[in-house]
Amino acid sequence: MQPLIFDAELIKRYDKAGPRYTSYPTAVQFHTGFNSAAYRAEALRSQNPQTPLSLYFHIPFCDTVCFYCACNKVVTKDRSRAAPYLARVYQELALQSQLFNPDRKVTQLHWGGGTPTFLSHEEMRTLMATTRQYFQLLDDDSGEYSIEIDPREAKNDTIALLRELGFNRMSLGVQDFEPTVQQAVNRLQTEAETFAVLDAARHEGFKSISIDLIYGLPHQTVETFSRTLDKIIAVQPDRLSVFNYAHLPTLFKPQRRINTEELPSPADKLAILQTTINHLTEAGYVYIGMDHFARPDDELAIAQRNGTLYRNFQGYATQADCDLIGLGITSIGKVGDSYSQNVKTLEEYYALIDAGQLAVFRGVALDADDKLRRDIITQLMCHFRLDIPTIEQAFNIHFQSYFAPEWQALASLKNDGLIEYNAEKIEVLPAGRLLVRNICMTFDKYLRLATEQRFSKVI
Repeated sequence: MQPLIFDAELIKRYDKAGPRYTSYPTAVQFHTGFNSAAYRAEALRSQNPQTPLSLYFHIPFCDTVCFYCACNKVVTKDRSRAAPYLARVYQELALQSQLFNPDRKVTQLHWGGGTPTFLSHEEMRTLMATTRQYFQLLDDDSGEYSIEIDPREAKNDTIALLRELGFNRMSLGVQDFEPTVQQAVNRLQTEAETFAVLDAARHEGFKSISIDLIYGLPHQTVETFSRTLDKIIAVQPDRLSVFNYAHLPTLFKPQRRINTEELPSPADKLAILQTTINHLTEAGYVYIGMDHFARPDDELAIAQRNGTLYRNFQGYATQADCDLIGLGITSIGKVGDSYSQNVKTLEEYYALIDAGQLAVFRGVALDADDKLRRDIITQLMCHFRLDIPTIEQAFNIHFQSYFAPEWQALASLKNDGLIEYNAEKIEVLPAGRLLVRNICMTFDKYLRLATEQRFSKVI
C-alpha cells in the first residue's frame, strides 16, 4: 500500500506546470530531424527475437465531440470514413512488419482513440485478423490486450466480440455521472449503459476493468463528485484513473466551448482531489501514482510491489522490455533507444502510406544522458524510490558528482517533507507522492533549457 499525505498548502506551492513523463525525453523534444529513415535504422538495430513487441493502434473517429478532450480525433457521424483509414492501417502493418523479426511475440496490444468501437464488428474482426497476418499475436490469453471503451458505443454483443478477438482488459470512459456536468462537456452518458458494459465485460471474462474519471470539470463540487465516486466504488472496478482536467483552450479548440466561469476554483478542485483520495483509499484502493488507483490484487499493484511497474504512453504498464510500434495517425512508438510519432492528419497519413512510406514524421534518439535520466525518472514515477548504487553501477557514474546541481536542489524538497535522500537512495515520502512529477522535474535537463512552457499543471 502506498500511503499518502494530502497537504493543501504544500500542493499549492508546488502546483506548477510540468510533464507527465510518459516518456523521457518528452514529446516536446521530438524533432523532424528524426524521420522515417532514422526510425527504420533503430528498428533494424532492435532485432533480439526474445524482446517482445507492443502494438498501439490509434482509431481517431468519434461520433460526437467531448468538449474537454485533448486527443487527436476526427468527429464524424459518417461511419464509412473508417474503411479508407483501416485500409491504410493494413498497409502500415505490412510496412512495419518488414522491420521486425517475425519470431517476436506481441505481448501487449492496445486500441485507443478516438473511439475504437466506432468501427463495425466486421471491421474489428478484419483489423485483428490482419494484425495476425503480420505479427505473432498470443493465443493463450496471457498477453495484455486492452481497448478503450465509450459505453455509449458498445453493447453486450460488442463486448462478446472483443473478448472473442483476444481483448482481456478495457478502460471505460465515464468522467462524471452528474447531468449538469455532462451537459456542460457534451458527454451524455447514463449510469445504466455504463454499468451494463461493465457487467458484460465481467460476464465475458475480462481480466481487468478500469474506469476513467476527470476532476475539475464545469459545475463539479465535492458533493457532486462524491456521488459519482460512490457509484463507481460500489461496482468495484479493478482500477480507476482520476485525471486532472487541464483547461488549455488555446491549444485544444473543443475546450473553447467550455465556460471558464463554470469551472471549479483551484481551492474547490483541491478539495475534490482530497475527497477522491480519501474515498478510494478507504475503499481499499492502492495509490499507484499519477492519478491511478488499483485494487491490491490488480496486476498494476502487484507489479509495483514486485518492482516491475513501468510507465509508457498508455500510462502505467507491467512490462518494460517491449518495443512499442505505433500505428495510425499521431501514434507514438518506442523502438530501441528512440521515440517516434506518426503524422497527425488523415491527409498526410494517406499520402505517405499510399506512397509506400512509413508515416513517422518526428521523434528523438536517446543519448547516454537521456537514458540515465529516463531510468531515474521511471524509477521515481513507478516505485517512489531510487536505489543510487544500482544506478551508479548500471551507468558507471558517481551519482553526486554527475548530478551535482540536482543534488543541491533535492535539499529544498527534503526540507518541505517531499523526500528523504542520502548516498544510498532517494525515497519519496507520503507528502511527496502526489507531487512526484515535481520531484522528477529536478532531473529533467530539458526543462532548464526550455524557453516556453507547454505542459499542464501537476495537480
